[in-house]
Formats: sequence, C-alpha cells, structure tokens
Amino acid sequence: MKYQIKKKAILLLEDGTVFEGKSIGIEGTAVGEICFNTGMTGYQEIFTDPSYYGQLMVSTNAHIGNYGTNKNEQESDSIKISGLVCRNFSFEYSRENADTSLFDYFEKQNFVAISDVDTRALVRYIRDKGAMNAVISTNTDLEYLKKKLDKVPSMDGLELASKVSTKEPYTVGNENATYKISALDIGIKQNIINNLVKRDCLVKVFPFDTSFEKMSAFEPDGYFLSNGPGDPTPLKSAQTVAKEIIKRDLPLFGICLGHQVIALANGISTYKMHNGHRGINHPVKNLITGKGEITSQNHGFVVDKDAVEKNNDFEITHEHLNDHTLAGMRMKNKNCFSVQYHPEASPGPHDSSYLFDQFIDNINSVKKQ
Repeated sequence: MKYQIKKKAILLLEDGTVFEGKSIGIEGTAVGEICFNTGMTGYQEIFTDPSYYGQLMVSTNAHIGNYGTNKNEQESDSIKISGLVCRNFSFEYSRENADTSLFDYFEKQNFVAISDVDTRALVRYIRDKGAMNAVISTNTDLEYLKKKLDKVPSMDGLELASKVSTKEPYTVGNENATYKISALDIGIKQNIINNLVKRDCLVKVFPFDTSFEKMSAFEPDGYFLSNGPGDPTPLKSAQTVAKEIIKRDLPLFGICLGHQVIALANGISTYKMHNGHRGINHPVKNLITGKGEITSQNHGFVVDKDAVEKNNDFEITHEHLNDHTLAGMRMKNKNCFSVQYHPEASPGPHDSSYLFDQFIDNINSVKKQ
C-alpha cells in the first residue's frame, strides 16, 4: 500500500456526540451539515455535485476509492462537499480507465477526509436524530472544535446557490442546434447539460441572480431551473424568474432546487426534512403512467405535498414510495413541470431520463402552435 493511515481524527456532532476515526493523510478541519448517501458507486460524481455544497458526506458504502477517479466523471470543476467520512479508504485502485487515485485527487484540492469510522453506527444515529451540523478534524482538541462548530450556520434558511453558480453566462452545444435552452444555474450538474445537448439543444447557462429579461434575450425555446444546495426560500430572484416564465406560459422544466423554486413562486411552501433523500436507489411512482422508477436523489428540503394537493393549478405527478413525499408535479394550464429527483442520473439508474424527452416534447408543442 502506497500510503498508511496513522493519525487519529474525530467527528464531533452538534449535540456533542463524538465518533473516532483516522486521517487518510491530509490534515485539516472541515465543517458542515452531516448527511449520508446510500449509493454503492458514483462517489466522484457525488463529491463534485454542487447540491452538496456545505455538507459533510458520510458514505454508507464500506469501500471508497477502490476504482480511482476519472476527469470525465465530474459534475463540476471541483469537490463541492465540505468533507468526507467513510469506513474503508482505498489508496490503490484497479480500474483501467482511471486517471488517478482518490487520495491524489483529494490531495490536489487539500480536501479533508477521515476513515475507519463506524459508519453503520453513525448513520443509524443521525437517521434517528436527524440532520445536524458537525465537524471533522485531525485536530482532536474538543474545545477548539466546539468553537468551530458554533460558527456554522443552520442549513434552514441558508442561501448557498450563489456559492456554486457560474459568475458569467456560457453556452454549451452546437450553435446550429434545433433547440435553444436558457438554464438558470443555482447549482447545475454537468450531466444535466449533457442530457440537453444530447437532445440537440444549445444551452446557455446563466448566473443564479440573472433576470428573466436577460435569460429571454437569448430567445430560447425553453427554460430550465437547475438543482442546487441550500434552502430554496431565500432565492427570491429565481422565484421571480419562474413567475415570469409561467406567466407567459413558456416551456419550463425544474429539477430538485429548481422544482422547489417553482413551488415557492406559486405560493406553495417547502420544508426541511428530518434527513432528506440521498442515494441512487430511491423508488418513485409515476402517478400518470402507473410505472415505478428507481431514481437518483439528493435533497434535504421538499415541497409540501398537502399544499400542492390544495392548489387547483397543480397536479402531483410523482410520489416517493418510501415516505410518500412529493417527487414531481406539473401545472394543469401552463407549460411547466418539475421533479424532486435527478433524471440525469449521474450517478444512478436511467429510469427517469424520459423527462428530458418530455421537456423537448413540450417545446415542440409550443413551436407547432
């Protein structure tokens, strides 16, 4: 083995609970809201997903790093999780098309990760107690860590889209593509853009606070509101954009945070979940077709299902089968639909990729008119 785990490291939860582990060899301290992901694969995509910004990730998979990293499997230009907690960290990898080891990938970004933690006990604990802030560190001074933890803001009410959004607009795709899409970047994943480009779209990605007027100046055929981190409630600018698009009955598709923004734009509330949904095996039922889908999910907030049921302008289209929370909705008299999960499935199954086709079908319907 090229590297050796030696130094003690600890995880301190907001309620004072301590879990012991070991450093993988990169010293430092990381803070954020602790959450867990149940996916058995796709760790690089998870680590670089902007939706995870501000969170410490616990992997329920026992082995992390065993297939290395590949530059084509990133969802953004850098690691977005605050830190990693895992059981077994693999310094060596065995995948032929890997570019480098996960350790080297972490070391280049000075990323803090701790291993040898009893992740089964940890996940059971936070599953029961709920999401809370935490700190991981190679510094085992508890008083120092408590002071660090005291300064970490609650995720409830926290605006984080501005931390991960592009600073300047940019385009992806063929300049002569059949369709033009204006996408609001409130934490967009690369594979979402890839899915649109694959369907012959030229996508222009705009910063999180871009106005409807600037997005419409691109003369798009459709509008997209992306996934992203944090609480949707503070995103007033994005909600205004959604209102303007809906008022004009233009094709609109929202994913995850974008889905929540659409709800808030229509006076439908959202709330913070006890733990959230994070993994690539979440069962969802399409209430329109009656078919089940295995989905990739990553969210700590959710749209209030009761509020949607009471809103005459909306119809619930998808339901999470584990806890019956709302997983998708559409407007009855407007060209607008959204889902809480990730149909681009990176990582994850591709059961829900039809939603991108549905978006294109909606655009074509408007074009015919």
